[in-house]
Amino acid sequence: MADLFGNTEPLLRDPLPKVDEGAKPLADRLRPKSVDEVVGQDHLLGADGAIARLIARGFLPSLILWGPPGVGKTTIARLLAEAAGYEFQQISAVFSGVADLKKVFEAAAQRHRMGARTVLFVDEIHRFNRAQQDSFLPYVEAGVVTLIGATTENPSFELNGALLSRAQVFVLKKLDDAAMDKLIVRAEDHIGHPLPLTKNAYETLKALSGGDGRYLLSLVESLDHMGFQDKLDTDDLLSHLQKRRPNHDKDREGHYNLISALHKSVRGSDPDAALYWLARMLNGGDDPLFIARRMIRMASEDIGNADPMSLLLCQAARDAYETLGSPEGELALAQAVVHMASAPKSNAVYTAFKQAQQLARETGHLDPPAVILNAPTKLMKDIGYGAGYIYDPDDPDGFSGQTYFPDGMARPALYTPKGEGHEGKVRQRLEHWAQLRAQKRR
Repeated sequence: MADLFGNTEPLLRDPLPKVDEGAKPLADRLRPKSVDEVVGQDHLLGADGAIARLIARGFLPSLILWGPPGVGKTTIARLLAEAAGYEFQQISAVFSGVADLKKVFEAAAQRHRMGARTVLFVDEIHRFNRAQQDSFLPYVEAGVVTLIGATTENPSFELNGALLSRAQVFVLKKLDDAAMDKLIVRAEDHIGHPLPLTKNAYETLKALSGGDGRYLLSLVESLDHMGFQDKLDTDDLLSHLQKRRPNHDKDREGHYNLISALHKSVRGSDPDAALYWLARMLNGGDDPLFIARRMIRMASEDIGNADPMSLLLCQAARDAYETLGSPEGELALAQAVVHMASAPKSNAVYTAFKQAQQLARETGHLDPPAVILNAPTKLMKDIGYGAGYIYDPDDPDGFSGQTYFPDGMARPALYTPKGEGHEGKVRQRLEHWAQLRAQKRR
């Protein structure tokens, strides 16, 4: 059968044969039919939401929908196209290549010449490489297609800057409790009976979904097919439903978000939160030695000389893990994390070193003062190397007060201890030496 443009073959064949409506997964059967039925994204689709305002004005620009799985990205794209009167074409970056893109663009160009508009929805758009992403640009600029891309990854890292400059990015949220409650009510109405769950088990069901509406409805569907008559408590529910895989990809943004959460919990002196994020990373399959290396960094950056033992303990925890492996060695990491989160904090060394690096870049042409240069030969002694040097242990105060910066360079104040923990004693010592230095220069 010929289509609108005289083609005798459909542009893109469905990858799967048509199935009976009743055989579709529950999530597909409950897919929203209008924007008003979408739950959990009121910040975009509510009365004052950015997307709602676009719809009200009949304007649909190219968009990137960024959010976790199962929050309605595909549904929203389809409903936006429908509301704006656009032809909706969908491809997946997982299964499509250059040939598929070419066919879509050719068909969209034909519609464009006839005054029809096309929304090209690209699922998992971040999986297209840079060259493939660039291929969208001329068609988006010419108005041949309005691009709506969906991604679970941070567009700032995964999409070309040129493409991002031509599309508005909207962030979708995980479904909150209220949104999941609405989905469960719809599901119960559809299957014709309430779920056989106690109140606590009901909450556990939502927790298992992790804010993923599609996964929540698949759990509801599985539970319904099991045919339970008596109510299940939390333990019963967990024994019958598969637990969700941890929301964590070791090489993507989730990985860096979790290590950042661990680092900031330690910095914020919250051992409970630090233990939680450590456990999340280990459960997600992160390399414990990667975590140990980051912990060593925390010890130097955020604790420093306020508690010098933190650095030693982190190094010891790393060595312990290498010796014991998992799970026994993970306890050493936990011990070090709790110690650091409970320790006094100071970034004085971190700040001082950054200032020293900047100063070194600016004054790298200056030589050390002659007074502190070694003079292993007679010639070097004759030209003044080491002249006037005082061996500090021989000084009555144990402190000579000599300057060790280049000649003519004003003495900078780089390291300023904050007085926390062990660093408080260091601060007193440095203040005493500063007074001695001033006296000896008179």
